[in-house]
Amino acid sequence: MATTTPMRHDTHSTTAQGTWSTKRIAVTALLCAVSLVCTLMLEFPIIPGINWLQYDPSAIIALLAGFAFGPATGAVVSILPYLVHLATMSGVYGTIMAILATFTLVMPASLIYSHNRSLRGAILGLVVGAVVCLVACIVGNILITPLYMDISVQGVIDTIVPILLPFNLAKIAINCVVTVLIYKPVTKVLSA
Repeated sequence: MATTTPMRHDTHSTTAQGTWSTKRIAVTALLCAVSLVCTLMLEFPIIPGINWLQYDPSAIIALLAGFAFGPATGAVVSILPYLVHLATMSGVYGTIMAILATFTLVMPASLIYSHNRSLRGAILGLVVGAVVCLVACIVGNILITPLYMDISVQGVIDTIVPILLPFNLAKIAINCVVTVLIYKPVTKVLSA
């Protein structure tokens, strides 16, 4: 007589990383919603006089998701909340840049942290993610900004040192420092 294993109703095994519990799916949706609120309502300039570059804390939410549940969840929270920007003034190009900036910070950080779940692993992941993100943001601006703003590639290159570099360094630093300060208590609550 063959035995059968009872089907668990609290997990879904259709993902590449194994099973996602119903709780994990619900928490991921909640984190996407919080990130969405951050990206739509908490945007503000961080470099005086440069109002077209806006900071929002949504990458912190994506980093926390990646640290608490792994790179796949970090990826979901790095992408889904920004899709709403397709219907805003940001449009396609702004959406691509927002996803690029968040994804390139979150993925290296959460991948490294998933292999070394300690403060050292978090800091190493954030440093690597910061470097990857900074390079991706500069290259992304050079390639994408001329497509939607009335500026040449050389014009974008001329803004790297006085505008793009300081903005992206400040944005990345804020995201990483805040994440280091809050990730342990927040991820414990999210993972409980």
